[in-house]
Amino acid sequence: MSGGSGRARWALGTAVLGRPAYISTGSATQLPADRSIESFRVNTFRVLDAAVEATARGAVDTAGDRDAPGIDWIDTARSYGRAEEFVGQWWRRRAAQDADWPEKAPTVSSKWGYRYVGAWDPRAQVHEVKEHSLAAFQEQWELTRATLPRVQLYQVHSLTLESPLFTDGPLLDALARLRDSGVAVGFSTSGPRQADVIHRALEVTRAGGRLFSAVQATWNLLETSAGPALQAASRRELTVIVKEALANGRLVTEPPAPLREVCARTGAGPDAVALAAAAAQPWADRVLLGPAGVGQLTANLRAGQVALEPADAAVLATCGENPEDYWAHRSRLPWR
Repeated sequence: MSGGSGRARWALGTAVLGRPAYISTGSATQLPADRSIESFRVNTFRVLDAAVEATARGAVDTAGDRDAPGIDWIDTARSYGRAEEFVGQWWRRRAAQDADWPEKAPTVSSKWGYRYVGAWDPRAQVHEVKEHSLAAFQEQWELTRATLPRVQLYQVHSLTLESPLFTDGPLLDALARLRDSGVAVGFSTSGPRQADVIHRALEVTRAGGRLFSAVQATWNLLETSAGPALQAASRRELTVIVKEALANGRLVTEPPAPLREVCARTGAGPDAVALAAAAAQPWADRVLLGPAGVGQLTANLRAGQVALEPADAAVLATCGENPEDYWAHRSRLPWR
């Protein structure tokens, strides 16, 4: 894993696939009408299969063609309902069908720090509970390791400046042991102070080396404030993963006027343009796609064919909102 340059490749996020409700607007019609666990399992398998097939069609060459349309990374989390379970079952099914699967399977990353407590109820009052403690890490890592056949990156979920992790020596030591065992350790961020969290995390060292080698942060046309910090992380050779590039669906269902202008010029949909803008950031290694179904995945992958001119980037740069306003709006999005 290393800092990026040029056009980022795609990764598949599973936040909306593994539980019957999430704050992603515009996804409800793509999810199974039957909100049963089995229906969501089948839907997840279809999306994962479609992602792998897109990669095969893209024929990614050994030189690492960054413009290829496929997906070579799957990102999940303990708190995404059954997502880890679904990904693990799908991975094992592919391995049973193809002896070469372990050598060509996508990179798999997951996260710890939140527990899913929604009991598969879309109307649950509380869907997840946060805990950044040594006990939580140890418990969740054992569950992740038992559920996923392979984990290349394990991330602290939504690290904030207030997290006790920064001063918890035994927890930092445990994460360093995981790092030294060969599993990369990263963190994700949320909120208007993402940049401050990233800069502080860059300075965390343990057992003679930097603890974190990857950061997953929100960046989209509405919320760009973490950009300079992510550039700093890339210069320090961290893998940079962009999440919520569609602003939880807002850029698709409520595209701002500058985005509509660029869509009209390029003939591309708002999702493709917004994702292309994220992938064009020179510090980005991966941009997460969060499709609820194969149709959304297909539409998202059209971003690989969108060529944004410098004039387009200048227009899109005017979409930004005040970070405090953006995150306040996000906090009000309903789970559905």
